[in-house]
Amino acid sequence: MAEEAPLLANEDDHPHDLVHEEGSRRVIAMDSARYVDARNRDRDVVVAASYLGVLPARLMAPHRPRAVIGHDGCIGKDGAGIAGLWYLEALGIPAATAEGMSAELGNGIDMYETGLISRVNIYAERCGVTEGMSVRDAALVLLRNDPSGEVDEGTKIRREVKATSRSGREIVVTDSIVFALPGDSNNVLVTAGHTGRSGAKFLLEVHPHGFICSDGGRAKNDSGTSGLIVTDEHGLAGACCDAWSAPVGDAFKAWDEGRISACNESARRRGVEVGMLVRDAAQALLHEVPDVSEVAKSGA
Repeated sequence: MAEEAPLLANEDDHPHDLVHEEGSRRVIAMDSARYVDARNRDRDVVVAASYLGVLPARLMAPHRPRAVIGHDGCIGKDGAGIAGLWYLEALGIPAATAEGMSAELGNGIDMYETGLISRVNIYAERCGVTEGMSVRDAALVLLRNDPSGEVDEGTKIRREVKATSRSGREIVVTDSIVFALPGDSNNVLVTAGHTGRSGAKFLLEVHPHGFICSDGGRAKNDSGTSGLIVTDEHGLAGACCDAWSAPVGDAFKAWDEGRISACNESARRRGVEVGMLVRDAAQALLHEVPDVSEVAKSGA
């Protein structure tokens, strides 16, 4: 095994800037993730001005800080600048990143004073951190609040009702169709898994009033949207969110930013169109479907 790199060996020279303190809890700004150490364990929110990739996350994780705010490195190729968010999430550590052009890399004080939050993991979100918040405010939120819900390696289920029709149908946003509840057969589900063969199987088990899932980047043979055909055969109205407009697996981003890339005929009859915003398509799917026989009787 290789010897430890010299720059990792000396833990006596770690500049820590105390920028806020409440009781035993502190916010510590530092220029590098390298400087996180045992002093930060459990009690400190560390504002470390390294990019928050997997490598910096691996440097910080053994010391178990209360929470981490890093720099997003302008995201970069393959999302490498923020990949550590989910590394830390898997370990139960709340983490967020500062938007690349709002703060200097390698300058912890600047990031604390001028940075704006660009991304959060689910534990930071549960503490109350939101995109667009200042790093200073986000640090205080992380200092004062524990994540709601379970903090472990298990599945993190997010669910929110966005609208309700007069008849009581709801638009429910949740990250996967496998998170559906029995009552969702009455609802429109905005989820973020793919709409392929296995996705269609789960959709038919739930049989919601309508659905929007991701197209998974379409994939080979348009397999990411192939479930639209299967669901249409069973009268289930559905559409796909373009995976380049909102990330697969994040239904809340789909709701906020996504656009429809494909839909089946059942959805088109309710007014869904390709190019439509996901939130508008969900509203269209929420509409009641008139009984054809009743329309015929009325002479309409």
